[in-house]
Amino acid sequence: MHTVNCPNCGRPNRVPDAYRGKPLCGVCHRPLPWIAEADDNTFAEVAERADLTVLVDFWAQWCGPCRMVSPALEQLAREMAGRLKLVKVDVDGSPALARRYTITAVPTLMVLYEGRVVAQRAGAAPAPQLREWVEDAMRAPS
Repeated sequence: MHTVNCPNCGRPNRVPDAYRGKPLCGVCHRPLPWIAEADDNTFAEVAERADLTVLVDFWAQWCGPCRMVSPALEQLAREMAGRLKLVKVDVDGSPALARRYTITAVPTLMVLYEGRVVAQRAGAAPAPQLREWVEDAMRAPS
């Protein structure tokens, strides 16, 4: 569970990592940014069963580019509230997921739609390039 300030009214809201539907502000009922964490044990519930498109960030604490790209990914989650869920996976704490998705470099980003991988890329990129990549991936499943 994370506390998120509503970008519309500023009120704090508690948002669970796993939830059916889209989290909405308890005061103004607008979509909230959804940033969650998952690991080997919670990934299916948090990411694969989500009701909206999921951007998975496979990262590691020791990775400089991971720390550089993280603010851009969080900004995307805020801008695309109600359409996108950002799920962060620490590869050092989730070796089964890293093996399952053949993660050989971090950061690796993956877009899931209805539990299926629709796009994947390795490496950091500037925010505008990441936004375009995510939006292209979101158009592909339809």
